[in-house]
Amino acid sequence: MSLVLYQFPLSHFCEKARWALDYKGLTYKTKNLVPGPHLKTTKKLAAQSSVPILAHDGRIIQGSRQIITYLDEHFPDKKLTPVNSQEAQAALEWERYLDDEIGVHLRRYMYHTLLRRRRPVIGFFAANGPFWAKPLLWLVFPKLAARMRKFMEINATTAEQSKQRVLKALKRLNETLGNKKFLTGDYFSRADLTACALLAPLFMPPKYGLRWPQRLPEPLQADITTLAPQLRWARDTYAKYR
Repeated sequence: MSLVLYQFPLSHFCEKARWALDYKGLTYKTKNLVPGPHLKTTKKLAAQSSVPILAHDGRIIQGSRQIITYLDEHFPDKKLTPVNSQEAQAALEWERYLDDEIGVHLRRYMYHTLLRRRRPVIGFFAANGPFWAKPLLWLVFPKLAARMRKFMEINATTAEQSKQRVLKALKRLNETLGNKKFLTGDYFSRADLTACALLAPLFMPPKYGLRWPQRLPEPLQADITTLAPQLRWARDTYAKYR
């Protein structure tokens, strides 16, 4: 058995895949790609340029949602998809919603500020990567940042819109939970994993695998401080199950 995860260490979608692999106790290797040059690798492996990509004995699975489904099918111990069909449907619906409303929009909102700061972003992008990553990124960063802004439609207006969508989704998440421990059923599922993994950059847990800074650039740090009470369930669940 050979499992290889192609990823960006910073990506919260990649954290979903890492967590699923770790939760199941699987042995795997990570290939940390560098944004920009990663295209040479991902285009050879899969139909799209995005990560995470899981390679398993000649099979290629792209996307965090697809990876979790594949792992549940091929490594059924500690299933993340509920066995009950109604609960499974609910978990998948939550996952899709969270991917779209928190995953995509938190990324856009955070990058709007982070891409203005060359040094910390290069540290994130080059984390545990090849020796040439930092010097190359330092040279190409302005062009890379511009391409990322264009590709992900990042500007002041869209960043604010995305922030509001994240806040709305976080409110819905907490209202649905109430006093419950889990989003669907009575045990930890892919819905809970998705919520906590995608929100993790807002509480910067050590188990994520990055060396987080003491503080993020403003206004991100102020927002993180303000949101701390609303992130309590995600932070506690992450600590317990990650």
